[in-house]
Amino acid sequence: MNTVIWIVLPYLCLAVFVGGHVWRWRRDQFGWTTHTSQLLESRILRLGSPLFHLGAFGVIGGHAIGLLVPASVTAAVGIPEHLYHLTAVWGGTVTGVMLVTGLVLLIARRFVNGRVRRTTTPMDRVLYVALAAMVVLGMTATVAVNLLGDGYDYRETIAVWFRSVFWFSPRSDLMAGAPLVYQLHAIGGFLFLALWPFTRLVHVWSAPLAYLWRPYVVYRARRGSVPAAPPAPADVRDATTRRNVSPAR
Repeated sequence: MNTVIWIVLPYLCLAVFVGGHVWRWRRDQFGWTTHTSQLLESRILRLGSPLFHLGAFGVIGGHAIGLLVPASVTAAVGIPEHLYHLTAVWGGTVTGVMLVTGLVLLIARRFVNGRVRRTTTPMDRVLYVALAAMVVLGMTATVAVNLLGDGYDYRETIAVWFRSVFWFSPRSDLMAGAPLVYQLHAIGGFLFLALWPFTRLVHVWSAPLAYLWRPYVVYRARRGSVPAAPPAPADVRDATTRRNVSPAR
């Protein structure tokens, strides 16, 4: 069972992640968008969207550092483990609260506003459920285990297993003793990657980077006199009629 969960499942989800994006791009380029509903409702979106996105950026950045950067590297650059732990826990808590608040507002907006609710697709509902599950598991691991509980050093087990997956030498034994909430969070993370290509999340790969090197739009003033506007069709018709009518005797 450990082999299926910690070796087969990650590679299967990664294959769906890559292949799903290729399929989506080839078959549904017009659907490769955020499907924004800003025109339907903007008051709640104006608050919920920045909170959600800023929180998401912070959470993703924290996961990237915690999973991809070994403890030996942070120690080599002079960051004590206690300082790293405090920064990770409190930074994860703050960004997690922002993410939760933004997500609650965005989900509530889908139910409160009738016009937005009618534009919500079944895949949007699946996405919100998956996001909510991931956020609950992540906040439980951060707050209940590390902030209020005895703590757990995931950098010596989960992070090593995660990196070993991408080195094609997965160490499933490291996940056997991890707390259940961490195991569920890891499984949910890979399942979320498999879901990604089939949701509106594909828009994150469409950042307008071409704006950085595209030429400027140059506006030039019109020189000389402004040409007269062409006559209206009715004026042309009346003038022609007057010329063709013979004068009365």
